[in-house]
Amino acid sequence: MRLVIDCFKLVKGKGKSIGIYNLAQSLIQHLTAANRDGEHCGEIIVLGNEYNRKDFDIPGVHFIPMKGNPLNKLTCIVWELFLVPGKARKYRADRILFPRGYRPLFYKGKDTVIIHDLIPFYYDKHFPGVLNRVENAYIMSRLKASMKHADRIITISEFSRQEIDSMCPGSGSRVKVIYNGLNRMENSGGNCALSPDGPYIYATASGLPHKNAAGVLKTYDMYFHQAAEPARLVVVGIPGTEGYAISEEAAACVTCYKYIERTEDMHSLLAGARAFLFLSLIEGFGFPPLEAMQLGVPVVCSDRTALTEVVSDAGLLTDPDNYEQTVECLNRVLEEEELRKSLVRKGYANVKRFDWDSRITAYWEELSR
Repeated sequence: MRLVIDCFKLVKGKGKSIGIYNLAQSLIQHLTAANRDGEHCGEIIVLGNEYNRKDFDIPGVHFIPMKGNPLNKLTCIVWELFLVPGKARKYRADRILFPRGYRPLFYKGKDTVIIHDLIPFYYDKHFPGVLNRVENAYIMSRLKASMKHADRIITISEFSRQEIDSMCPGSGSRVKVIYNGLNRMENSGGNCALSPDGPYIYATASGLPHKNAAGVLKTYDMYFHQAAEPARLVVVGIPGTEGYAISEEAAACVTCYKYIERTEDMHSLLAGARAFLFLSLIEGFGFPPLEAMQLGVPVVCSDRTALTEVVSDAGLLTDPDNYEQTVECLNRVLEEEELRKSLVRKGYANVKRFDWDSRITAYWEELSR
């Protein structure tokens, strides 16, 4: 079998696809490692670009940089809709894999799309106008077409599978759920220069409404005014507390980082937290709680969408709109030592469900169909 993987549109740090970029990078690395002796595939071809060559041009891969600028939207639309079939024929693909989830309009060969989530439809319903309407309408139409016409669909959670079935009835026989693999996170064990003095809660969010930075800060504000000696809050993903409903007193105890460049610093900062808070409103999977568990940090997490199946009983699940309930969960995690130890143990056990070896076995079985 000759497997072609379309990575032309993937550029690290550009657009909203950093998670998909990281998944594609890890997936290709593990696919090639498992195929070292040609056990699964005669050749793996990656259609890439000069921006991602450093990550995707690895031993075991035939990396081919495509002409054109992947940062140009028109170039990407033409590539995605019309050019890929010609490349598949040129390189004699037995199967082509689309990590971004979008297949071309006209393709008769075997193809597999990875549908990570249907968040664009969530925004269309719950936050109309937040995303560019024309761009979001295009994305929704492309997702619908890909779900309808793809030979095979891989998705990353049972929640996303149900969403796909609801959007595209009868697709169930073509859909395979394969959870994401979790890369190993290392904690150097040293003090992180970014860490505040004293105990702190670590949270991730972003300016996008579904990441619920507003809920994180409202929860902390309530917690701050109830606690005798409140822990500080570190939020990664937003530049500051301005524009959010939080008191000046609580805001003075919040440290925000829009982005942490050094991976080692991010891991050390997370590992030093007393609790991890994640109140996202919708996720197709949800890596952050698993990353906290891997570093031995107790998790308080939203009970929405795929997060319930990913976190399971290894964290305290809470309604992100119920601030009193979430504050109670935070207090328990911060104050009850036996609960903390139990959650840490369960967290270590939970992350084992997402090891890459079992993921790759499932991927090769699916891609070989």
